[in-house]
Order: sequence, then C-alpha cells, then structure tokens
Amino acid sequence: MTVCSKETKHISVIKNVFYTIFAISICLGLGKLINNFLGGLPASLYGMMIYCLFLQLNWLNPRKINQTNQWIIRHMGICFVPAAVGVIDHFDLIKNHGVAIVAIIFFTTFMLLTFIALLAEKYLAPSANNSSKKSPPSAINS
Repeated sequence: MTVCSKETKHISVIKNVFYTIFAISICLGLGKLINNFLGGLPASLYGMMIYCLFLQLNWLNPRKINQTNQWIIRHMGICFVPAAVGVIDHFDLIKNHGVAIVAIIFFTTFMLLTFIALLAEKYLAPSANNSSKKSPPSAINS
C-alpha cells in the first residue's frame, strides 16, 4: 500500500467518525426536542428510535456508520467503570445489607413482571378473552 492510499484511508475513516458523531448528535437533539413536547420517555430513547428510523429509511449511510458503531460497541465497557467504582466505594454497605438488597431486587422484579403481565393480559388481548366467553352458535332443530 502506498503512502497516499494510507492517508486517503485515514481521511476516509476520520470523515466516517465525524459523520457518525453528527448523525448521533442530530438524532439525540431531535429526541430532546420530542421529549420536551411529549415527555414520557428519556430523550436518549427517542434519539435511538429516530436513529433506527433514519437507518431504516436509508437517510443515513450504514456503510459510513458501521465501523464507528462497531468501535463504540467494542469499547462500551468503559461506560460501566463508574458503576463499578461506586460499588467498590460502598462495599461496606453492600457487605452489611447485601442479602436485603438482593431480596429487594428479586421481589420488586417479580412484582413488576406480574403487574406487567396482568396489564398485558387485560389490555392487549381483549378479543381473545371475549371470544372464549362467547358460546358457540346453537344448532337449529328442524
């Protein structure tokens, strides 16, 4: 590979990084705008939905975004370092109340899943519940 082609490749990679950062920033900005008007979900989730929509509509070039996104995903563990430091900083609290914390996590998760299941059963499948309650048509005696 010549020096010129290496430089061209590096410039192309840098352009793709800026393209990806710009695309993510625009989607996050639109997400914040939607969050200000609608609320409900965090702005970053609205931004991710817009990002996916733009990719599906081919408004963003997936080839340009792919390499940068793969790098971000490979290095995502760095984002969890502050949480691990927090656990280490409060290790005595976890050591003293660890069983209670785990019990609370399991109990609240079970309660939340049960509540969501009941809501889903009630509101998402009303036609299935109504059809099972209907009696079959009676045969006409002739």
